[in-house]
Amino acid sequence: MTKMPTMKVDKHRTDLLNRLKRAEGQLRGVQRMIEEGQPCLDIASQISAVRKALDSAYVRMTVCFMEQEFESRLGDSPDTRRQLSEVMGDVQTLLGKVR
Repeated sequence: MTKMPTMKVDKHRTDLLNRLKRAEGQLRGVQRMIEEGQPCLDIASQISAVRKALDSAYVRMTVCFMEQEFESRLGDSPDTRRQLSEVMGDVQTLLGKVR
């Protein structure tokens, strides 16, 4: 069994952590709404927002991982980075439409 690589780029880790912290804050808000007895429809709407935030974080993590792995295999020239960035932007857009 091969070992799964880790996210090596600091800005990608920071971006992912920030996304997760926002989702965590949203989830705390949902808990507070439940404690306060807010309407179920309002709570459901906020839960949906939390799910979308987590889905977005997952897509971003996947794209960052793919970009990192392609760069390590194809080289790290400015042209390669530019082309990968374009393709990964398209991949992120496509994956974002799945949710």
